[in-house]
Amino acid sequence: MMTIPNILTLSRIALIPLFVVLYYCQPTYTDTPIFTWINFSLTGVYAAISMTDYLDGYLARKLNMTSKLGAFLDPVADKLMVSTALVLLVDYYPSNTHWYIGVCALIIISREILVSALREWMSTVGQRSTINVSFIGKVKTFVQIFAILFLLYQQPFFGLPSFEIGVFLLFSATFLNFILRINLFKRRNKNIQILAKNTL
Repeated sequence: MMTIPNILTLSRIALIPLFVVLYYCQPTYTDTPIFTWINFSLTGVYAAISMTDYLDGYLARKLNMTSKLGAFLDPVADKLMVSTALVLLVDYYPSNTHWYIGVCALIIISREILVSALREWMSTVGQRSTINVSFIGKVKTFVQIFAILFLLYQQPFFGLPSFEIGVFLLFSATFLNFILRINLFKRRNKNIQILAKNTL
């Protein structure tokens, strides 16, 4: 069913190719970033993509337009959005001096894959609802988005160093991912125990 929230989610996915094209149009990395409209547009497109992430969920609840299609598409769009941005950031910043960005990206993306795999497995046994988004998960998403935005923008933000802020937020998001990964395995073990009891 094509509801307004679902259209917003699909538009988020549709904007990802534009984001990739803009990325490859920007100048190569330099130690002193030069302002370009491409760079500004790249950040703006990612901000728009991130905004739809909030709007589709908000409108689905506000307008009572939740659907199975939306429940499927939303996490897919989220993972495509975050993974694409992180992979491009790893490609952009030199690995010999900014290797830690690659490490953070690996941790974050691997957790996203684990969550998807666990949700898929839990849905096969009728327990998908037990893998809902936690408060820490929402904070992680918020921090992650702003980390990527600052790393994309590069220019001073009201006199503040965007890159340093972005790195700090990326480290924070990575730390939250560690916490969520621990919680994820705890919930997985708990669900396995419940399923084992129900099948005995």
